Amino acid sequence: MDAFYASIEQRDHPELRGLPVIVGGTGRRGVVAAASYEARGSGVHSAMPTAEARRLCPDGVYLRGDMARYVRESKRIFEIFRRYAPEVEGLSLDEAFLDLTGTERLLGPALQVGERLRKEVREESGLAVSVGIAPIKMVAKIASDCAKPDGLLEVGASALREFLDPLPVGRIWGVGPVALARLEGAGIRTIGDLARADAGKLHRMLGDWGDHIARLARGVDLREVEPYREPVSISEENTFASDVSSREVLNAAILAHAEAVARRLRRSGYCARTVVLKLKLARRVGPGPRGYPLLTRRITFDEPSDDGALIASEAQRLLAREKLHESVRLLGVGVTNLGSAAATQLALFGPDRERQRRSRLNRALDEIVDRFGPSAVARGGSAEVSRAGLSFQIKRGEEE
Repeated sequence: MDAFYASIEQRDHPELRGLPVIVGGTGRRGVVAAASYEARGSGVHSAMPTAEARRLCPDGVYLRGDMARYVRESKRIFEIFRRYAPEVEGLSLDEAFLDLTGTERLLGPALQVGERLRKEVREESGLAVSVGIAPIKMVAKIASDCAKPDGLLEVGASALREFLDPLPVGRIWGVGPVALARLEGAGIRTIGDLARADAGKLHRMLGDWGDHIARLARGVDLREVEPYREPVSISEENTFASDVSSREVLNAAILAHAEAVARRLRRSGYCARTVVLKLKLARRVGPGPRGYPLLTRRITFDEPSDDGALIASEAQRLLAREKLHESVRLLGVGVTNLGSAAATQLALFGPDRERQRRSRLNRALDEIVDRFGPSAVARGGSAEVSRAGLSFQIKRGEEE
């Protein structure tokens, strides 16, 4: 989808059409989630700090956004996608892979399918979608980016290398700033350079991952479209508006995040054995969003759980062990080591009375939240946590 959140705002508010619209965190530490193409003309892009966006585009319209509305719109559009392909893999709320293998006799050539899909999305949602078509996932994704805004690009099997070779090596999946600097330092600046690079040199520089990205550069990508993947982890985090040193404030944020994580676990039918606490410290040690020290601490239960109070107490224990000598910029609570709640081993003599009581309480809380919204009820001691920006991530177990 093209500038998804911003495009929804412009569609629903005609007075915003033609104006530079920026959606995301509007505070001092806010982050841009989506920028209209009018705003992009000023250099604004997603993941940019809002403060930088305001400097580049002082006349922009800055909106916090409405996540529930965006999620509903995403679901509508994914339903359109599923009319065209039996296999749809959602990468985020605004992006998906469709596997058209074997559909040509029924639907026609992929190029025609892409055009019909774009037309149908436009007619039913009033929004633009850009489509990339290719034999492999990575090239389809790059082609869709190249087709923006509101376009379609097909790259045939015989044209893969011709398409890939001149592109910057940073377009390869997984090549971030650190890897990019190492590759460019070795004289590898384009995907073509990477495809022709000496295999031994790449392996010595990047290990097995170097072998992997070299295959991608040569147009070899064996990954299939996966309509459903088991979750590895579930987490919630926020960047504070101001650096926080108060343990009371940190513990309140932990409790709020733990409850949200537990609710998503229960809705998804999972329990977790491991709790992870994430702390980003306020002291800057390098440039960019990664330029802050990051601490992650974890603890594993004897038995899996989906109880927010238990997740919170363990995360708070992890915090209590840390001798923090500086303020905290970001805090997150997550769980991993997931398993099906239905397959959780029963206690030998049945669940104890306290566990039964907490299970009933959690069900009651879920029913209240489902009916009246996430702000309807909260545990004592928790705090409302604001986020620096919206996310395009599909959050498993999160309701509208």
